[in-house]
Amino acid sequence: MNHTPSTPERCRLLLSQWHSQLSLNQRENHQLTGELLALNRQLKRLEQRRLRIAVFGRVGVGKSSLLNALLGEDFFATDVAHGSTRHQQAVDWCQPINNLDSVELVDTPGIDEIAAAGRARLAARVAMQADLVMLVLDSDLTSVEAAALKTLLKSGRPVMLVLNRCDCLSLEQRNALLASIRSRLPAAARQLQLLAVAAAPRKAQLRADGRIRSNTCPPQIESLRKTLINLLTEQGELLLALNALRQADRFYQALKRGRLQRSKAAAQGLIGRFAAIKASGVAVNPLVLLDLAGGLACDTALVMQLCQLYGLQIGGPAARQLLSRLSGHNALLGGAQLGIQLALGAVRQLLVLAVPFTGGLSLAPAAPVALAQAALAVHTTQRTGRLTAREILRSSQRHQAQPGALLRRLAASDPQVRRWLVDWPEITANEPRQLQALLP
Repeated sequence: MNHTPSTPERCRLLLSQWHSQLSLNQRENHQLTGELLALNRQLKRLEQRRLRIAVFGRVGVGKSSLLNALLGEDFFATDVAHGSTRHQQAVDWCQPINNLDSVELVDTPGIDEIAAAGRARLAARVAMQADLVMLVLDSDLTSVEAAALKTLLKSGRPVMLVLNRCDCLSLEQRNALLASIRSRLPAAARQLQLLAVAAAPRKAQLRADGRIRSNTCPPQIESLRKTLINLLTEQGELLLALNALRQADRFYQALKRGRLQRSKAAAQGLIGRFAAIKASGVAVNPLVLLDLAGGLACDTALVMQLCQLYGLQIGGPAARQLLSRLSGHNALLGGAQLGIQLALGAVRQLLVLAVPFTGGLSLAPAAPVALAQAALAVHTTQRTGRLTAREILRSSQRHQAQPGALLRRLAASDPQVRRWLVDWPEITANEPRQLQALLP
């Protein structure tokens, strides 16, 4: 019986093949060192099945206390003063999870720490490298938290929402707060799970001397613990694979931007040279059909040279689609060119035939006609070159072997993948428009 690979297995196979086929020059290796290191780390974690969970949120919401409650020990520093977490901290969660070899819990600084922009950047960077992010709240959703949530969703980051310190609320108050938080969530986040916990609850106690003191009580996080265990057991490998695909897509987009940027000037020069060759041939050749045949050969050579120049992987259906689009464009362009060239060519031939009767005076207007034909040839060559560059970009974006293409296919076919990615497909759809400025 044939074994149908699971989604994580398919992702691993594709990433392994894609990574082995990466061809970087020395300059690209130097410029993309950081991105390449991050990608290789994620691919290694995928191979070793080591999942990473990061807590995220404002300062003082109890992120460290929440992780300590999950660990069952006070590993992360907590303090009544805000901002006790100043650097990234991580520890393995000693909780057996089927299909995963280890789970790492990562604490991050508060995203709204005053005069600590560096800490906020660190927190964002850690969250971007996490396979799952827990956004911790302790009150109604603030504008800072809403903005952070949108950033996470747009990067395709799977997010869980956790409302901490629920021991301070009655059941009625808790339900009202949960409903208010849901009403304030961005549209793309309405389906996210929202769990209420108390990571470090305290209870007031009257002492014998008449003083009232608060005593620490056991954490109330069982709902979160069970949800995490079930989630990671069922979908931990999928979360790892999706994050690896996102990292790979991010690296590939950076690689593509660099190649487009470096190739822009060269592509403009290449298009200019082919335009000059085509214009010269049209200007000196009196036969329209030879003009059209030579122009077609010139445009074909230009397309091949541009594909080689950009060095973006195109093959199979993507190559056929590129040729189909170019053929349709060239048919329209060629039809218009044929009509204009026939008219101009007929005028030029009539002027040449009239030379014996005009004593050579009819050759004077023939020169402007030839120049007009040459200008048309230049214009059509430039149009073909720009269209080719755009289609190379689009085809490389849709190429089936690319990480972003697989993510889009998974999001379209798998409801669970679509749920985790949430807003990601809309963001990547804007990528081609952002790259248009880098085309000739």
